[in-house]
Amino acid sequence: MRRTLLGLAGALLLACGTASPSYAVEPRPVAGTGCHVFPASSWWHAKVTKLPVDTRSRAWLSHMSTSVRLHPDFGPSYGDGPDYGMPVTVVAGSHPKVHVAFDYADESDHVGYPFGTDTRIEGGRASTGDRHAIVVDKSTCRLYETWATRESGGRWKAGSGATWSLKSNALRPDGWTSADAAGLPILPGLLRWNEVDAGFVDHAIRFTADVTSRHHLWPARHDAGATDSWSYPPMGARFRLKASYDASHLGPRARTVVRAMETYGLVLADNGSPWFFQGERNAHWPDRMIADLKTIPASAFVAVDTASLR
Repeated sequence: MRRTLLGLAGALLLACGTASPSYAVEPRPVAGTGCHVFPASSWWHAKVTKLPVDTRSRAWLSHMSTSVRLHPDFGPSYGDGPDYGMPVTVVAGSHPKVHVAFDYADESDHVGYPFGTDTRIEGGRASTGDRHAIVVDKSTCRLYETWATRESGGRWKAGSGATWSLKSNALRPDGWTSADAAGLPILPGLLRWNEVDAGFVDHAIRFTADVTSRHHLWPARHDAGATDSWSYPPMGARFRLKASYDASHLGPRARTVVRAMETYGLVLADNGSPWFFQGERNAHWPDRMIADLKTIPASAFVAVDTASLR
């Protein structure tokens, strides 16, 4: 029943024109694969340019440090340091799968994960940070994600883990976390170099806030907030860059990101530093683009009412 309803919802989105079934530029699959990140009818690809401003927008923004500027949580390496961002590992269907023991076992997907010595972990294996692992099986277009990922002697552990078919809009059970506090996949909200370089980003972008409420909005499935007040933003809240924002002073790649923020917006997916937004780890990110994106003021955003997308 869940899949049938989601399929119907996707068809309605296409009929109403809130998703993008055709594009002036072909969306780029995950680098090294033929896998697009969810169907065109996905909530991630829904345009929010014409959605009304949420009635709670002013209240949410008043608790979101809007005096700061956006911070791209990714970029090129400096000196001998690693590239900065979320690493994505691509594997073949023949890749061996391992058992992963989870700290939050009740809300994790207990399947074999295609992890090994080639698995790239956010911050590196010695990191004390979030240690996300994002793996795409290019043969099946299946996505595997874990949080607090660690390995010792061939034994794998993680805080939580989840898997999705990139060909389906199916959601996790309501109330379940994932590798992200919102219970959503991380990969679809990352800026990827091959799409920015091509001049077209067709999805919402993942970002974090320092204080969130203990609520979540569809399609988010989970929350990890510090307050019950609806005056603070919930997981799954979507924010749109105002069309009045003047990006003429930015370089072409930064303007590509700005267009995505105006068209598809930002989605609140985790707790963290305010207005940090994420991209994949890739050595090709230009310094000019990163510097340009740091000039965008948080005050140029509004929250949008996404109820019509459900």
